Amino acid sequence: MFPDVRSRPPAEAKAAARGALTISDLDKSFTIAGAPRAVLDGVNLTVKPGEFISIVGASGCGKSTLLRLIVGLDAEYSGEIRLDGERIATTSLDRGIVFQDHRLFPWMTLGQNIELALLNTDTPKARRAQIVADHIALVNLQGFETAYPHQLSGGMAQRAAIARALVTEPKLLLLDEPLGALDALTRVHVQNELQRIWMAQRSTMIMVTHDVEEALYLGDRVVVMSPNPGRIRRIVDVDLPHPRDRSAPLLHRLKDEILAELTARPADPANLVRLPGREER
Repeated sequence: MFPDVRSRPPAEAKAAARGALTISDLDKSFTIAGAPRAVLDGVNLTVKPGEFISIVGASGCGKSTLLRLIVGLDAEYSGEIRLDGERIATTSLDRGIVFQDHRLFPWMTLGQNIELALLNTDTPKARRAQIVADHIALVNLQGFETAYPHQLSGGMAQRAAIARALVTEPKLLLLDEPLGALDALTRVHVQNELQRIWMAQRSTMIMVTHDVEEALYLGDRVVVMSPNPGRIRRIVDVDLPHPRDRSAPLLHRLKDEILAELTARPADPANLVRLPGREER
């Protein structure tokens, strides 16, 4: 396990546990052709500090919109979104985000891209180099500090983006289809790396993905959403320790059940699969 970048002693790090997210009666609408269209309706979710939550659902169910609201890119919503009791209304260094595209600046080296995230913090300049080095080590990219983005593979660039998002020590890291553009083998490798990074950092993480197997492999819980408008249909507990074995029978059973539910015809109750875990409106 990698050391905490601020070198806090274990007792202090434990006392500083943070990243509790509470979403209450969340509604979100867009105006399309002059008429309101509901995108999210009555979303309620509680995330514990250090928990890894995966969100799956059909396209158009509001997964990415939900992440935009949590990160603070859109403040026009009704209901409550609170991080450690504070209402979210704008962006903050308390919340980091990684997109499907790594969004590294092509004219900067890997190290410079990561250090850039520290410019608006009160981190002493003398400490920045060590913090950047710690996070490059965290994502296993030692030796590539001076490489430019075009010299990195897709998986390496995504790991660099994760390091950049974590370098400010956010309470909450949001991942919006972070592995969606990778080939199958690279995706599996980066899934393993992401699980290792989360186990080392224990930041609260929320990941949106279309890959049910990925959601189950990484998540402590999987939030299953339904569309038109977006609602939480089911929350599934994945009662397995980390790191996980991909061949675990529970993962395969839950994958089949979630896929069956997502592809079932809403009008046919016989096709609905009752999954373990509690429902949240």
